[in-house]
Amino acid sequence: MPDAELTLLLSRAQFAVTIGLHIILAGFSFGLSLWLTVLEGLWLWRKQRRYLEVYQFWLKIFALNVAVGVVSGVVMEFQFGTNWGPFIERTGGLIGPLMFYEVLVAFFLEAGMVGVMLFGMDRIGPRLHFMVTVLVAVGALISVFWILAANAWMQTPAGFFLDEQQRFQPQDWLAIIFTPSFPWRCAHMLLAMLAGTALMVAATGAWQLLRQRDCNRARLMLSLSLWSLLFLAPTQAVIGDLHGENTLRYQPTKIAAIEGDWQRPPAGKGEPLRLFALPDQQQQRNAWELAIPQLGSLYLRHNLHGQIKSLREFPPEDLPPVMPVFFAFRLMVGLGILMIAISLTALVQRLRGRLWQTRWLLKSIVLMGPAGFIALLAGWVVAEMGRQPWTVYGLVRTADSVSPLSSRLVIASGSAILLVYGLVFTLGLRYLLRYANNPTWDGKPGAATREQTS
Repeated sequence: MPDAELTLLLSRAQFAVTIGLHIILAGFSFGLSLWLTVLEGLWLWRKQRRYLEVYQFWLKIFALNVAVGVVSGVVMEFQFGTNWGPFIERTGGLIGPLMFYEVLVAFFLEAGMVGVMLFGMDRIGPRLHFMVTVLVAVGALISVFWILAANAWMQTPAGFFLDEQQRFQPQDWLAIIFTPSFPWRCAHMLLAMLAGTALMVAATGAWQLLRQRDCNRARLMLSLSLWSLLFLAPTQAVIGDLHGENTLRYQPTKIAAIEGDWQRPPAGKGEPLRLFALPDQQQQRNAWELAIPQLGSLYLRHNLHGQIKSLREFPPEDLPPVMPVFFAFRLMVGLGILMIAISLTALVQRLRGRLWQTRWLLKSIVLMGPAGFIALLAGWVVAEMGRQPWTVYGLVRTADSVSPLSSRLVIASGSAILLVYGLVFTLGLRYLLRYANNPTWDGKPGAATREQTS
């Protein structure tokens, strides 16, 4: 493999690792910030200490998550200048301000206020402390807003003009921020972050209940998070369908790759629902597939006869890598269906008065704990790999966006990042698991309160 191609491959892999780990931390931070806001608000309203105790439990996890997330975010954005210099040279006039606003908010409104959340309760009073918690949640939301605005512009560019050096310059900032895909992309990602957090909270509560059935604070965690998931998971399915319609309009190659659709059905026939297939990109066909005839048209075109452009109708050099996009989408949807199923099952057991005693359900919730963030990562793979071979869709190719570095230098920097990330994440995860594994939270057996859980 030529050195330039190897550099491109390694640079993409390095960025994929950093953005993949960072997006989980960013999603968990946003979800936990809202979760903490709800808990502290309920404590001020209902005057029940169990809400404050659950708040304090998750506050430590939130602070750890923010600390690690800030580090991973800096490394991720640093790569724009080192590994993707030509991309920044052409798009910096647009991407630069968007990322600047995100960093400004993340550092000054999120990271700066976490210390007040941790140590300020006895110094500034409960109500002012609650306002600080709200500000942190708002800061996390604004941070996610700017990140997704930058990504949405890369997916569906708008509001720009090209100068004499073919650099992108702003023409209409509202059009740059609110691109055609931004509303659906933002809603889809926010719901994914909240659902992933709700499932992690539910899994923690379920794990503690398996070890100590009368831990009412764990019941509170499980109860509130399952109510949230009951709303979030079905809503995500609806928003995902609308986001898919938008993607079909503006990025038809991505949808064709998601469907593994190499050739249109005969005239008058609808698109099949391919449950499983082995896409062969060189032969431009599926080596094997299991499909339900015409059912795919129901969610693609909302009828039984609609069709989409097939992969063979686009130039081969403009196609994304089909196999990872195809399987990542099915992983995301499959986990989403399981989340809906687990929330509905929990509702049935709750109505029967057996939610806390159904051990097989509690064990299932524990196993599903990371599923929300795995689905988020799978969706990110669909979004980013499905955009290939472009960094700015239809305008700037990924091969023209990478810095002219030697592959050895990229290997060295990538190895250093993996080493540091491995150490930081291993220590952080070890602390998190040990901390969440204690159902009494203060090390004293039987310390759980006996208050009734809503």
